[in-house]
Amino acid sequence: MHRPNWIFVTATLILCSGTASSAEELSGAAQAFKPLPSDAMADYQLGGAYDPPAGTNVVVRDSTATPARGLYNICYVNGFQTQPGVAWPLDLLVKNSKGKPLVDPEWPDEHLLDISSEKRRAAILERLAVTISGCARAGFNAVEFDNLDSFTRSNGALKHEDAVAFATLLVSAAHGHGLAAGQKNAPQLSDRERKQIGFDFSVSEECHRYDECAGYTRYYGEQVINIEYVDDLRGRFADICAAPTTPRDTVLRDRELKPAQRKGYRYDHCVKHRPARQ
Repeated sequence: MHRPNWIFVTATLILCSGTASSAEELSGAAQAFKPLPSDAMADYQLGGAYDPPAGTNVVVRDSTATPARGLYNICYVNGFQTQPGVAWPLDLLVKNSKGKPLVDPEWPDEHLLDISSEKRRAAILERLAVTISGCARAGFNAVEFDNLDSFTRSNGALKHEDAVAFATLLVSAAHGHGLAAGQKNAPQLSDRERKQIGFDFSVSEECHRYDECAGYTRYYGEQVINIEYVDDLRGRFADICAAPTTPRDTVLRDRELKPAQRKGYRYDHCVKHRPARQ
């Protein structure tokens, strides 16, 4: 999870507006959805929307942003932790030893959602229904659910199995709104769990840096979007693209994911370096 702290200023507009459908309605029959293009060339724009670079046909943007016209759009949703500035009922949050909401060590303005029971999972899903349905109404084609690995930061309050159970509900909800659903990070998922959950593609961060790419491509094939960051590359980007395990759709971005017009913006894509892979 690598998200700039300032990109969620308007998050409450979606999570706090309207009334969510029931969890039962959300996890109903799937509607037809458009799969990730087989020739995907993605840009990762969580830090703010801008005109995509030439050749881009897939864009990932925050749920509060407007989809890019004429492209395949993926909606970012924080599925397992709270958004900064969005209030949640205390009984739906993981608590620390002092009874206070447990925070993500790297993102101290985010609390872990308590997905440890079927009842809490249903209540959390009902609230997230607003965001998921909002992605569909806005015109997004797919959704990526971040922080699937929150259980690893829960001090034992959450289990791996809790994450799998809740991810299954989230994917069913996305499919119910005609959205494809992407696995975000968490390479420790088994193929059996991925099949149970029903993910359609994957979004990974720094899979080359941490030697995790095969964990995604083995199951998803070419349906993997990978983001590497300029401040922590394991070699030259062209050489990274040439590595046999690096996903074809690998994007190079600055850590803060700044819009193109801002100082410090960086972007490159492995498609531009494909001759090096032959």
